[in-house]
Amino acid sequence: MASEKRLICESSDLLDAGSGYRFVAQGSQGEDMAAFVIRHNGEVYGYLNRCAHIQVELDWQHGRFFDEDSEFLMCATHGALYLPDTGECVGGPCKGAFLTKLKIVEELDRVYLLNSA
Repeated sequence: MASEKRLICESSDLLDAGSGYRFVAQGSQGEDMAAFVIRHNGEVYGYLNRCAHIQVELDWQHGRFFDEDSEFLMCATHGALYLPDTGECVGGPCKGAFLTKLKIVEELDRVYLLNSA
């Protein structure tokens, strides 16, 4: 099975523990789904923008996913806290659940979404 890359943003658009970059990904049924990428400890991670508790978008302002200490991703609606590198909920109403992780690669100063074709 081949993979195809879709450009999301430039690497310089993602500061460590800074604002995320929102984009639209395709769901398993081909539907458009809100998604985002963030940089944490130098690595880029991507997730669908849906809380594991109730399907609402996480960011409290456009592209703002980190809590005030820039340690966790936080759901603005429920206060759920997620580990930036795995998407595991470590606090709040969905403890133990996970965000839907996307396959992301960073190459030549650009961030790409990998899709299986």
